[in-house]
Amino acid sequence: MSDLYWLTDEQMDRLYPFFPKSHSRPRVDDRRVLSGIIFVNRNGLRWRDAPWEYGPHKTLYNRWKRWSTMGIFVRMMDGLAARKAEPQTIMIDATYLKAHRTASNLRLKKGLGRLIGRPKAR
Repeated sequence: MSDLYWLTDEQMDRLYPFFPKSHSRPRVDDRRVLSGIIFVNRNGLRWRDAPWEYGPHKTLYNRWKRWSTMGIFVRMMDGLAARKAEPQTIMIDATYLKAHRTASNLRLKKGLGRLIGRPKAR
């Protein structure tokens, strides 16, 4: 897959101060995992559908869940916003909801309503 997202060295240097300290054993590659988390969230994928280049999907989910609970991502966003960097990205929410075909109008042409799934009264 050629369109994978990878954080650059410059981006990682700006993010390292916000990472929690590793107490026991070293963490797996932060760049790989964080890039995978961004890729999954940006593309609206399930964790299980993450490309294998980012590592096991369970690792991505566990890191995302643990760092979210600890407030690491909030600290990252606050810290980066406080630096007053020049904006380079504009994000637009493109969420949409798909309704069932009968959700818009439940009435028949004659104005008589009927319940979905029930046969017409004769």
